[in-house]
Amino acid sequence: MHTLVGWHIEMEFEEDGERTSAAALVRLGDGTEIRAHGYAHRHPSDPEQLRVGEEIAGARALMDLASQLLEKAHTEIDEVTGRTSHTITR
Repeated sequence: MHTLVGWHIEMEFEEDGERTSAAALVRLGDGTEIRAHGYAHRHPSDPEQLRVGEEIAGARALMDLASQLLEKAHTEIDEVTGRTSHTITR
């Protein structure tokens, strides 16, 4: 049996001088909403490149989101199995 599932991730960026912040939101199939944040700081001597700040802040927000999703999944596994599950990193 093949099931197709999709998630939509919303990203918003805010620029404030030399600081860029990103906010990410994902809504899961079980109704859970997970929010994450990421930040980037531009050195005053670096050229102004808003896209680069967004990419860095966005990547950091997605890394935070990924971490929270892993934590949620492990909590659910632990509750069902009664054991402590472990993350395998590459």
